[in-house]
Amino acid sequence: MGSVEDLIRLAKAKPGALNYGSGGSGTPPHLATELFKSMAGINLVHVPYKTVAAAITDLIAGRLQVMFTVGPAGLPQVRAGTIRALAVSTAKRSAFIPELPTVAQSGLPAFDVFGWNGLLAPAGTPPEIVIKLQREVADALRLPEVVERIAAFGFEPIGSTPEEFAEFIAADIARWAKVAKESGARID
Repeated sequence: MGSVEDLIRLAKAKPGALNYGSGGSGTPPHLATELFKSMAGINLVHVPYKTVAAAITDLIAGRLQVMFTVGPAGLPQVRAGTIRALAVSTAKRSAFIPELPTVAQSGLPAFDVFGWNGLLAPAGTPPEIVIKLQREVADALRLPEVVERIAAFGFEPIGSTPEEFAEFIAADIARWAKVAKESGARID
């Protein structure tokens, strides 16, 4: 299996015969794979693990056939040749493996899954404090040493306004709630 197209073809030829792993039920990789399954019209069997490392160990050993994982967990294994990367889940190619296509480029045009981190404050935090925090963080995210350090973990810093971030969070919750409902995914 050398491509997303090969994976989809194999899964369609053998419905329910391929296992995929995640770091647990309801985790982002679990939901990402459920979205992938739905969009590709395939049936893969979920094998939840307590940790991503345990799932990667079983992927290397061949007990799993596929999994989505974040760059910092999977990239060292890809570079070592112990697992094969088929595609990145983001809308654009990764600067870390630019030769690797996206899932969207590999036959599922609307597929775009990415992890994110953000800074949140308690409800009721005075607006002037929120604005000051946002400005300070945005300034820090532009510092070359911060950009370099974040990039070392496989992430790209993106700053936004508190309003844009709130809209993003609301849309993300709605998106993944739909995937969870349609797939029946639950947190164990």
